[in-house]
Amino acid sequence: MRLFLSVAAAAMIATPLAADDHAPDLEEVLAADLRDEDRARDQYRHPAETLEFFGVEPTMTVAEFGPGGGWYTRVLAPYISQAGTYIAFNPDSDGGNYRDRAQEARAKGWTESFLEAAADQASINSDNVKAFEIDEMPDDVAGTVDRVLIFRSMHGLNIGNEADAVLKAARVMLKDDGMVGVVQHRAPEGASYDDYGANQRGYMRTQDVVAIFEANGFELVAESEINANPKDPANWEGGVWTLPPVLRYGDQDRDRYLAIGESDRMTLLFKKAD
Repeated sequence: MRLFLSVAAAAMIATPLAADDHAPDLEEVLAADLRDEDRARDQYRHPAETLEFFGVEPTMTVAEFGPGGGWYTRVLAPYISQAGTYIAFNPDSDGGNYRDRAQEARAKGWTESFLEAAADQASINSDNVKAFEIDEMPDDVAGTVDRVLIFRSMHGLNIGNEADAVLKAARVMLKDDGMVGVVQHRAPEGASYDDYGANQRGYMRTQDVVAIFEANGFELVAESEINANPKDPANWEGGVWTLPPVLRYGDQDRDRYLAIGESDRMTLLFKKAD
């Protein structure tokens, strides 16, 4: 698992965006040096519009599932940690399958590595950053979270049979009026479950994502086309990884895939069902 701060970024200690008791402006965060290598993706991921749609405010307690490579973490942690609380959480690493002991060690040590990396960034108030796996959720987190955010991860949770456990944990940590924001690669209209549910293409049907949430005590309250990409037919033999930023086939048809851009995505907002 990559840390949300690269070695180069960790060495580059930026000027704090704001005093600890003052919430930073989102546009200031998006323009920060920490995101120099990320900014090209903004045209596909629309971070300002997406966070506005999810109702994210800098004074909230916001939990991000699976920070992974850290693209959204480099937005959320500086934005939230100055006047709110930023939480990173992952599934239980004891249930993972690992190719070797080194990968297992990295996976099981991610919380410590994540917190150390956060402490190295002057733009992040590490006192207001937490990281844990769902089986180790601190008791005092329950009922305190305003927003849980899940970016481009539902397909992995679905295939790995981890969606129920993660959404149950999300429901526990959320306030009564808390919500879950989801961005997920979207299957084509009319797609069959056999092609986009049982198989791993990276895309999912909207109705399947909604059904998973409903089964775990949530209801859909709003959806947006902020992250839609009508250029993406979403039917690639190599799955969503055919497109940037992965570009699975390297230089083969590279210009074609770059012209399409990143995947077509659903943007959904859920609340706790009564």
